[in-house]
Amino acid sequence: MIMYPKQNEIFAKRLKNARLMKGFSMEKLSEATGKVVSKMSISKYERALSMPNSTTLIALSQALDQPVDYFFRPSISHIESIRFRKKSALGAKEENKIKENIADQIDRYLEIEEICGEESKLEDIFKKEKIKDASQIKDAAKELRKEWNLGSDGIVNIINLLEEHGVKIIEIEAHNAFDGMSTFINDKIPVIVLNKGFLFYMKRFTALHELAHLIFDFEKNIHPKEEEKLCNLFANEMLILEEVFKKFVGEKRNDISYQELKALQAQYGISCDAMMYKAKECRIIKESRYKSYCIQKNKRPDFKEKVEQSLFQEKESNRFRILVYKALSKEMISLSKAAALLKQNLQEVRSELTLL
Repeated sequence: MIMYPKQNEIFAKRLKNARLMKGFSMEKLSEATGKVVSKMSISKYERALSMPNSTTLIALSQALDQPVDYFFRPSISHIESIRFRKKSALGAKEENKIKENIADQIDRYLEIEEICGEESKLEDIFKKEKIKDASQIKDAAKELRKEWNLGSDGIVNIINLLEEHGVKIIEIEAHNAFDGMSTFINDKIPVIVLNKGFLFYMKRFTALHELAHLIFDFEKNIHPKEEEKLCNLFANEMLILEEVFKKFVGEKRNDISYQELKALQAQYGISCDAMMYKAKECRIIKESRYKSYCIQKNKRPDFKEKVEQSLFQEKESNRFRILVYKALSKEMISLSKAAALLKQNLQEVRSELTLL
């Protein structure tokens, strides 16, 4: 028999989740309610020792920017399964904030998938062999492009591509020290998290880098830094194949002009940094030339701004949003439910809904 948590236990967990998402201490949350709710009361609520009355509940809801029904919805994802793969410079408070935001978005994502009956699954393609070197990772990039019918052209929208193949893409507002991460929620649901504030180039590269962590098994004796390097190589190769890159710039060069790379940027959605690294890795240019590029970029703000400007526009993740409006238009959910899932007010959702 399935044992469901009691209402006060659900509320306790949700209250703590919402507080951590905002980065609030109990004292700060109390202040955000205008001291309507004391720190001691919040502590009791989070330990499931008592429940708030309606006035207190509304005060907490407003202070935490959450609809009231949020506090009584059982969690679907397990926050314990969300782990930061590498050593983070964020600090425990920022990490907890990111984890709770991920769990919240995944809960809403899984809920609307279940309502629409449109669950997606990432196919297990590369679990047959252990990855240990650059040649394997490059071959894997070619194989995946073939498997997903991508040819050798630039990938127009990487986020949509990954979502079409079963990967949940979550974009969150986070500290600049956070670029992205990947994990399996509930040990089976692949999720890639991206920093919403980053440039399109960085998000595209990071999404593919994190995809490598999801789909490959690496040899156990590989150092974490080497694994990161191989994931970078995979992302780089997925963005533009080595053979295609060499066709554009040649086999050997002393220098490469920005105008050449600018054309490739617009077509393949890959940064100058990634292409210069590729030129070094493919031995098109010498290591010393690559270092010279990095030094120049660090010393000259005008040069840095020029090579980092965005020449490629990519849409944000939208599958979740599409599913919500699909369910709404088919009358599978109410307007208020759609607003709760999207975390928008009723007027915003009503104004965006256009039935044809």
